[in-house]
Amino acid sequence: MHKNTKVFIDAIGYELGPNVVTSSELEKRIAPMLEALHLAPGQLQALTGIRERRWWDPGFALSEGAARAGRKALAQAGLSAADLGALVYAGVCREHSEPATAAAVADKLGVQPATTVFDVSNACLGVLNGMLDIANRIELGQIKAGLVVSCESSRDINDSMIKEMLADKSFDCFRLSIATLTGGSGAVAVLLTDGSFGGAHKKHKLLGAVYRAACEHHKLCVWHRDNMFTDATAALKHGVVLGRETWADLLKELDMRAEEFGKVICHQVGSTHRKTILEALGIPEHKDFATYEYLGNMGTAALPSAAAIADEREFLVPGDNVAFLGIGSGLNTIMMGVKW
Repeated sequence: MHKNTKVFIDAIGYELGPNVVTSSELEKRIAPMLEALHLAPGQLQALTGIRERRWWDPGFALSEGAARAGRKALAQAGLSAADLGALVYAGVCREHSEPATAAAVADKLGVQPATTVFDVSNACLGVLNGMLDIANRIELGQIKAGLVVSCESSRDINDSMIKEMLADKSFDCFRLSIATLTGGSGAVAVLLTDGSFGGAHKKHKLLGAVYRAACEHHKLCVWHRDNMFTDATAALKHGVVLGRETWADLLKELDMRAEEFGKVICHQVGSTHRKTILEALGIPEHKDFATYEYLGNMGTAALPSAAAIADEREFLVPGDNVAFLGIGSGLNTIMMGVKW
């Protein structure tokens, strides 16, 4: 559990894949499977609430997407790469096993040799984990500013799974593969500081965070090199239990009542996940801002980019108490409080 006294989110930059891919387009590619299972067109959007998602161009470098988002965050706050004491790459997708993808991002941004540069990985929670790592470094006085970046790409795993679905055509394969088809592509960068940097931009105070794990469920969503299978029903069932426990922990840690949080930003999975989680936590839907309908599930980039878009559209306004409700396969959860 973390309580923070001198950590601010100075900026969130994001970059979206340029290619819009509709659910209808994906359904056309798996039409032989749908016909074999006697499933009518429109199932993908009906089951997920996702109309479209973005993909990068083939061969697009993850470090380039992360660097673009990083430049945007630094520019928003009026900082330079020289101000960074730490750079963390936190995506599910990485360019290779070694070196750290963060090294390529650091090179593109031009960080200083004394900057701590490394990757963290924790499924869709990676960026939130990176934020807590940097927050701790700021609280300890080790650094004044740090940047968490990620870039997710769903093109290749979708192509691989569509081939597998066409070869199998069983309902079990359809059930376990549907979550993969929700994947979107995007990059994000979250800039955290001790609040000592000037500028007229808005700073958002990090109040604190809590985390919980239920690792007996680590097999419910598994992404291998060439395939990915998700038991979405079981993941949601056990995720709700874990979410309730973590929400209670957050309220206790921050000594706040649920109604004091005027806004929430959830991990962007789909319509069923959103409805079920909000109902389980007793949070009215009007307090939540969602992007999955047109961006799909962008993994680690989903929640932070949703917060950035919510800010752009003035859904989040200065003074709001905002809860970031993160969950990732494992199962793991992180929930944060932010004074916007």
